[in-house]
Amino acid sequence: MRRHILLIRLLQIGIFLSLLLFGYTHLNKPRFLLPSWHNEELVALVAQDTTLSDEEFSKQLAQQFADYLHVPLKIVLAPADKIETMLNNHEAHFSASGFRLDQKTGNLLYGPAYQTVHEQVAFNQDQPTPHKLTDLLGHRIAVVAGSNHEKTLIALRQQIPQLAWESRTKQTVEDLLKEVAQGSLDYTLANHEQIEQMNNFYPNLAVAFDVGKPAPIAWAFPANADNDLISASEQFFAEIENNDELNKLLDRYYGHNDRLAPLDAAEFIAQTNKTLPKFRPLFEEAGKAVNEDWRLIAAIAYQESHWDPLATSYTNVRGMMMLTETTADRMGVENRLDAKESIMAGAKYLELIKKELPPHIKEPELTWLALSAYNQGQGHIEDARVLTQHQGGDADAWVDVKRWLPNLSNPQYFQNLKHGYARGGEAVIFVENIRAYYDMLSRLTVQPDNAAPHDYQLVSTREKPAFALRIKPRNPSRDDLASYSLSH
Repeated sequence: MRRHILLIRLLQIGIFLSLLLFGYTHLNKPRFLLPSWHNEELVALVAQDTTLSDEEFSKQLAQQFADYLHVPLKIVLAPADKIETMLNNHEAHFSASGFRLDQKTGNLLYGPAYQTVHEQVAFNQDQPTPHKLTDLLGHRIAVVAGSNHEKTLIALRQQIPQLAWESRTKQTVEDLLKEVAQGSLDYTLANHEQIEQMNNFYPNLAVAFDVGKPAPIAWAFPANADNDLISASEQFFAEIENNDELNKLLDRYYGHNDRLAPLDAAEFIAQTNKTLPKFRPLFEEAGKAVNEDWRLIAAIAYQESHWDPLATSYTNVRGMMMLTETTADRMGVENRLDAKESIMAGAKYLELIKKELPPHIKEPELTWLALSAYNQGQGHIEDARVLTQHQGGDADAWVDVKRWLPNLSNPQYFQNLKHGYARGGEAVIFVENIRAYYDMLSRLTVQPDNAAPHDYQLVSTREKPAFALRIKPRNPSRDDLASYSLSH
């Protein structure tokens, strides 16, 4: 009998221990089963509440990493304040939206630094300028919940306990900068790239002062991440820094942010509302004819003539696309002052230049180099590419070529080049302004649903309202255009 009771008790204990072990295992089992990053799929988190350029840059960088690993990429958009939890729940392999390395936590591991940012206080220039952190006390401040900006404020509150702010969810950095510009919010924190970009849309947006020191940012991984994946990321970043691909990508999304003066940006927005609708069908028709985004053609036309079909410079370049007589004859234009003829000819001329550039040049470099040739002529751009290569740069990369283009007017260089002197600095201004205008048009206008995407596009379109800013127009000035002497 005793033996029977002992066996029953041992059985009960065994069942209890089994249930305890099962419960422990169940509680510690990851909630999500990630695919293998080795041979199945790489899953990356990207913050959905930053700026469009930040989001697209993070996606492109993650895509290059996936290509490096030879696996498909899955992007998961998430609020900034959920990313750390999602990583530790194994919902993704890493966060492609950068974390500041001076705000490290023990719950995450970090990859190599790839960009340096500094936080700034953004304010409305119509209001008094704050000069230090204590000037913010008693005013309405808001930041995106869980963002690097909020983490900066949390650290600052150790020095200034009275510092208070609103932690916003379901809003983006762009939304908060817009609120500051429109006067419904006193201040927000953003990094220098974000403010420069949004300043194109809101000229009264300004920087009050820097907060803290510039800091590097890096990808974040779960605390128990596969060491091989982190090592692979280190090797990846070493490679793209060595071959300059990282620099090219940074230039693609941020290189044009500060090109436009506030009044120029304001005038562009005013003309987008006032003048563009009249000519948009012509730009769309030309874009379809050459398989280009119509907004790129429109950006070129604005840089050339401010959408004035009767524009004429002292060098006798004329019309909406400011064509020379030689280029007009080459493209079969009968009347350079006819907007439809001019726009179609300019679009086809750009297409021709692209076809005549070396076929191995990839987008978006092909488009930016073609635009520089549109401005200065293909011979001079070929000289600039040769010079770039001689100086150790990449002749197929706009970010390198634009460094050496201004030297086409330097006797030290142009005397040894095939096509001689050229005002290469003007080509740089020409292309960078078009990039800025195109970026703005991508946000200010809606692309038709059946339009094909283009590899040179700077940002994708979010499901959110377009910028609704209305600015009093000023009298347009073409002083800058009058200084151009186009080779085409």
